[in-house]
Amino acid sequence: MGFAVTAFLVIFVLIASGGLLLFYREAMLQRITEVINPSAKKKGLIGQIQDSGFSVGSLVEHFNSVIPKSQAEVSVVKARLIRAGYRTESSIKIFNGAKFLTPVALCAISWGTGLYKLSPFFVYACALGLGFLVPDFWLGNRIKKRQSLLRKGLPDVLDLLVICIEAGLSLDQAVVRAAEELRFAQPELCDELGVVVLEQRAGRPRDESWKHLAERTDVDAVRNLVSMLVQSEQFGTSIGKTLRTHSDTLRTKRVQQVEEAAAKTTIKLIFPLVFFIFPALFLVVLGPSVIIMMESFKTFFNN
Repeated sequence: MGFAVTAFLVIFVLIASGGLLLFYREAMLQRITEVINPSAKKKGLIGQIQDSGFSVGSLVEHFNSVIPKSQAEVSVVKARLIRAGYRTESSIKIFNGAKFLTPVALCAISWGTGLYKLSPFFVYACALGLGFLVPDFWLGNRIKKRQSLLRKGLPDVLDLLVICIEAGLSLDQAVVRAAEELRFAQPELCDELGVVVLEQRAGRPRDESWKHLAERTDVDAVRNLVSMLVQSEQFGTSIGKTLRTHSDTLRTKRVQQVEEAAAKTTIKLIFPLVFFIFPALFLVVLGPSVIIMMESFKTFFNN
């Protein structure tokens, strides 16, 4: 009898242990991981949400099909996203979904704050219109900022290309080295140069890869550089001298732009002077005289 009870208890413990291993395996692995690596603490709510795969982008992608789009519109939006530095396939879905969610969010804000009580039709119409246009304005601002960074970083990259070419490297090897050396100082331009390198490794001709760079960036300085490189390759001129000349031209143009902006400041200062500084100056200078004159006239007319 005692042997049967002992055997039953042993079998029960084995079955219970097996059940625990099956049903609580994840919890045990997490505890073992925490013991091995104390820095891996239990994640909070944000970490659990991230681990579950939820994100704003995935939420916005579900509304991508709500707005009807033609193939031409998709191509234009895709080109603008590439110029802004967004090349993933989900970028266009997130952008189109944002154009649907932003008007809804603005309408909800208008309703929640009670702003719609002023004029419901006007407020909701403005919310829908602004919400539909805000993603376009934001994308245009991103494109301008990235193009400005590309213009500023181009002379430095050209100088490094000249050094590499004069050291004996070919143009393709110089581009790879420049993209590696300046990836922290000029990440935007080095990213574009990395795409050029990948296209050439994939078998695309050099001139087509550089022309695609000009189309992706849509920067005049890059277009001029591409034209000079293509012509230099066609006519057999020195690429190092071509790049050095273009770099000097860009620096001269930058100095001229700074001088032009400095010359415009005198004209731009007229408006704050007239509308803000002159009224306060007139009030301080002429205010006491006007008060004295008013008191004198009051005394004169009273007499």
